[in-house]
Formats: sequence, C-alpha cells, structure tokens
Amino acid sequence: MLLVTCNVEFYNVIMDSPFVFILFGATGDLAKNKLIPALFTLFTKKELPQDFFIFGFSRREMTDEEFGEFFPEVSAHPAWQDFATHLHYQQGLFDEEKGYIELVEKLKSCDEKLGACITRIFYLATPPSNYDAILQNLINTKLSEGCGQGSSKWTRIAIEKPFGKDLATAKALDSTLATIFEERQIFRVDHYLGKETIQNLLVFRFANGIFDPIWNKEYIDHVQITWSEEKGVGTRGSFFDGVGLLRDTAQNHLMQLYAAIAMEMPKSFSKEGVRDVRAAAIKDIIPIEPEQVGERVVRGQYDGYREEKNVDPNSSTETFVALKFFVNSERFRDVPFYMRAGKKLAKSETTISLVFRQTCHILFKEIGCPEDGNVLTIRIQPNEGISLRIIAKTPGSHLALQPTEMHFNYKEQFGTQGTGAYEKVLTDIITGDQMLFNRSDELEASWTFIEKITKGWENSESKIITYEQESNGPKEADELIEKDGKKWIE
Repeated sequence: MLLVTCNVEFYNVIMDSPFVFILFGATGDLAKNKLIPALFTLFTKKELPQDFFIFGFSRREMTDEEFGEFFPEVSAHPAWQDFATHLHYQQGLFDEEKGYIELVEKLKSCDEKLGACITRIFYLATPPSNYDAILQNLINTKLSEGCGQGSSKWTRIAIEKPFGKDLATAKALDSTLATIFEERQIFRVDHYLGKETIQNLLVFRFANGIFDPIWNKEYIDHVQITWSEEKGVGTRGSFFDGVGLLRDTAQNHLMQLYAAIAMEMPKSFSKEGVRDVRAAAIKDIIPIEPEQVGERVVRGQYDGYREEKNVDPNSSTETFVALKFFVNSERFRDVPFYMRAGKKLAKSETTISLVFRQTCHILFKEIGCPEDGNVLTIRIQPNEGISLRIIAKTPGSHLALQPTEMHFNYKEQFGTQGTGAYEKVLTDIITGDQMLFNRSDELEASWTFIEKITKGWENSESKIITYEQESNGPKEADELIEKDGKKWIE
C-alpha cells in the first residue's frame, strides 16, 4: 500500500558555468569511493557544464594519466575516458608551499584557456588534522583569492565532518575560516543531509496536511533514532580511536536526523529559512548535564575493538552510544528522544521512528488492542522509504486486531533510489546552494550538547561496557528505554 506518492525535487538546477574543483586528499578513501564516482555520475547524467577541471592534490607522485587510472571501480565505464580528460593531478604535501605554488600556475592556465576567472571549489577530503595547514597555505599562496578581479567571491570551501573534535576546536576552525572566506562561501559537509529521505521529510511533513497536526506531544509518545553498522572501524583505527562514535556520528549525523523531526515549519523554502529552523531545533535540546550522564547515556565498545589495527590495546573509546534527552519546545516538551548508534552490530540500518500514544477505544476494550500501536518509521538506509504501522482486523469470522504495515519505498515507486547523497552535496556546492549544509550556530549548539556528555564521562569512574559483535549493543541500552516502559523497535 502506498503512503506517499509525491516526488522530491527541491529545485531544478542548471550547472552551465565552468568551475575548477580542487580535491585535497585525492587518493584517500573518500575521494576514491564517494567523491570522484559522484562527480562521474553527474557527468554521465549530463549534469555538469561543458567546461570543468578537477585537480587532485595529494602527496603521492602521479601523472595526470595515472590519476585517471586510479579509480578502477568506475573507470571501466564507457564514458570514463571522456570524463578523465577533465582530471588533473598536483603532487604536494599539505604543509609545504611548493605544491600550492605549482597549483597556482596550473589554475592560471585554466583561466587563460577559457578567458575568464573560473569559480574555484576547494574540497578538503582529508583528516581534520590537515585542515589548518591547508587553509594557511591557501592564504599564503593567495589561492583562496581566486584569479583576481574580484573573483574571490566565487571561491568556495567544502569541509568534511567531523568539524572540530570539541566545542573549542570547532570555534577555532570557524574563526580561521572566517578570516579567509565569508559564510556564504563555506560548505560544512554532512552527507546525510543529501540523502533522499531526509530531503523528503520536509515534503512529507508539510505537504501532507494529515501529519503536521499530530506531529506533537499530544499524539507522540516518544521518538527513536537508530544508526547501526555491521562493520567495525576497519582502516579508520588511527582516526577513530580517541575520537569515538559520539563525536564521529552523534554530533553530526544523529543531530541532523533529530532536527529533521523536531524543527518547525520554515517561514520560507529558502536557504536561510530552512537553516534557521534546523539550528533552532538543535538549540532547543535540553543538555544532559555531566552529573546526569550515568543515568541517561550508555557507552559501549565491541569485543575485539582493542585488537583492531592502529587502536590502543588499552583504549576506552566508545563504538556504541545510546542516550535519552528532552527538548525545550512547545511541540515536543516532555517527549523523550532516544538515540542509539554503534558499530559491529547485527545489521546496518538508519531509521527514525515516531511512536504514537497507544489508546484503545472503548469499542475494542473487550477484545483487547495490540500492545504495539501506531508507529511512523522513516528509513534512511538501506531501502529508503517510509512506513506506517496501523491496527487492522485480522481475517476471519471473529473480531481480532493486530498491527500491520503500510509502506512507501523509493525503488518500488519510482524505479530508483533517487539521487545519491554525494551527488546532491556536490551539485549544491557547485551551484552555491547552502540549504543542506551546516551553519556555524548549528555546529556550536551540537558541540555544546556533546561536550557535556564527554565531560560526564571524564568525571565518571564507570568503565566502558563491552558488547558482543553482531548483537544489538549492550543490554544497558535496552534497560535505558525499558525502565521507561518502552522498547527499541527492531
């Protein structure tokens, strides 16, 4: 049964202006597995302009031709050779000026070829530890200023999460960026905001008049957000260890999922209209004070994590976190939000579930109502879609009730999963649309919330909880929600 039939096309964009895309960390996993494939997909869809240049910047010695052969998963495509003519490479160390100076000359040749100052997009697909060096060298070599003639206003900077490792470093990074770029030039990337279902939530909530009137504390009992991965830290041990899941995932992905549910209707469907309500929702979270952390937060580590490559054998870094918090807004006051996220769990999925208050009408008191009532679930991945659990009569001559599901699935309805998250992210960066990117006040509010939890952990003598791989996490996460008379939706 179909729940929603409206497609999501926020706006039609035409990318007809030339640009040059400088990719720092061009030989890393993000560039190899996400960014270059996404750019290539846009190329095959004929959604890129006729003239564009992609410069990879990394420390490896490599020619333009070798760089074009560096992406085996997509380079077998018949259109790859045409795309590869747009690929260029600049060898350089992030903390040395030499590579940047050589890049200046190469970018000049692009401008001269087209007879104009081309929009420059600097994409930092590197570990955060490299950000300061890259930004400083963009200043030192005046790369950030464009090619002159006022072209700096067309320059853009894109930075991947995590944006800082705590509130102080996030503010420091923001301060550095502000000395080089204006806010309208800064794109703080959280690819979850580019996912089709997250975008569809705005349409689902505000274009379907039946939902907004019940999207509040009068009807919603609680909200659950689950982010789980089957895989462990893999090759990210050196980065992940010491950062942990709370900073790596909760501060960005989970905050964005929460905001999509809790935010008010934007005053206008504009960049700042949407970002205003998203930021306000995050600011409305009532902090979990350090002394409340033991009661409201569970942190775990999967068995075998300390044996992973580049992980401290005595590490206390969490690979799982579950938490409960409340919101200081009229819409959701006193409605608990439960979040859980973890690695090496039983399945990989990301979902948001709104659990409605279960009321059994007097008509059915004698036969009894199912314990599980109405639940609206937004599935971010896999199989993006939306489902609604309703109560229905079971077939037969006797009156009996049981829950059943109504489903909407992107692939079933439209024959496609929709635009990939990074395709959307890159399209918006190229066209200069910041609607789906974090603003500095959003980040400050989320870090303020996260930092109180980490301070609670620092002040606590409690040890991290070990949980079995391929489980649903530590039993304490179940106890967190069950002590309130509720249970996780599996």
